[in-house]
Amino acid sequence: MITPQEIKSKTERKYISFLQSLVEQKPFEKLVIRGDKSYTKSSLPEFEKEIQQIVSQSKEKKGFGYTLEFQQIKTKYLGTQDLPISIYFETEKDFLRFLGKEKEVELFNVNVDRIIKTFPELKEWVIKNPAKVIASETEWENILKVCQYFKQNSKPNLYIRELPIKVHTKFIERYQSVIKELLNVLIPEHINSEEREFEKRFNLKFAEPQIRFKILDKKISQKFFSGIDDIAIPVSQFEGLDLPVERVIIFENKTNFYTALTLPKMDRAIALFGSGFSVSNLKNVHWFTDKEILYWGDIDVQGFEILSQCRSYFSHTESILMDKTTFQKFFENDMGKPTNISVGLNLTKQELQLYELLKVNNWRLEQEKIPLFWVKIFFDQYKPKT
Repeated sequence: MITPQEIKSKTERKYISFLQSLVEQKPFEKLVIRGDKSYTKSSLPEFEKEIQQIVSQSKEKKGFGYTLEFQQIKTKYLGTQDLPISIYFETEKDFLRFLGKEKEVELFNVNVDRIIKTFPELKEWVIKNPAKVIASETEWENILKVCQYFKQNSKPNLYIRELPIKVHTKFIERYQSVIKELLNVLIPEHINSEEREFEKRFNLKFAEPQIRFKILDKKISQKFFSGIDDIAIPVSQFEGLDLPVERVIIFENKTNFYTALTLPKMDRAIALFGSGFSVSNLKNVHWFTDKEILYWGDIDVQGFEILSQCRSYFSHTESILMDKTTFQKFFENDMGKPTNISVGLNLTKQELQLYELLKVNNWRLEQEKIPLFWVKIFFDQYKPKT
């Protein structure tokens, strides 16, 4: 037989659809909870205990909550007994008081009224997302302030904290998720739909990622950067460079990027800190298309996945120091991180064989564990193209 706990659980599952009916202004209808009509047949005391449990939490005993409808039924083992054949909530008040949601629903109704009066076009969103209305129940006045600003200023071209909206400076960042959903409905014709980041999607200024690079040709550093050879600039500025280089060496992590300081000076070459999967910041650097691109990453599954990602931007990218000989010579039985990647990778046959070996055994050889003498031997032999 159904227990009071099971009745509570089944009732809670009907709460969201109840909230949706409020938004749609549908009258409350008797809400039936499906129960298990079986009973414990081993003894009459056990049967009576089951009945007593559900009756003790009913409207008959507590003055609110679910109503039980009984019917006399002749049972096989316990003779004729009164069994509950229906469990239901007769009124909205019974339903809400049973769940302890009276105040929450009162505030929900206030917020729904406020949202729809301000933006009638949000009604469908509210119907689909009542739980999100409740999750931000004390903040709707400010959320709507933000939406009103964007409705009137669809392309602010300001930083988030510069926006002239009377809310806490961190408010938009804190409630960014729900604001994003609302603006998708309110100003669809003004958003950059291909962008996921809030600032880019809604025409705001944002702190650009920095590209860190080293000039390996002293003549270039003197001519273009007054002799400075270790530089970090915003992505958009890096995209606009037109340096007379022929070779770009991308380092996956910072430790080995510093190795570039000790590399032999190379004519018409730069070294660049890729910062793992942040190599994506380079995808619009169009002046790389006719350069020789060398990629040096960790010898693990992620290293090869980043290499594959880099090749999706620059198909002519070559890997360096990511070969089986280097791995076997310096591997120290370090464990890597499992991968979730299941799609095909843009790797050579030899790279793919090593990738599969690393993946199966969860092995890793980090860049910084490759001794400097080995790195120097490689670069001493790697003459620049003429």
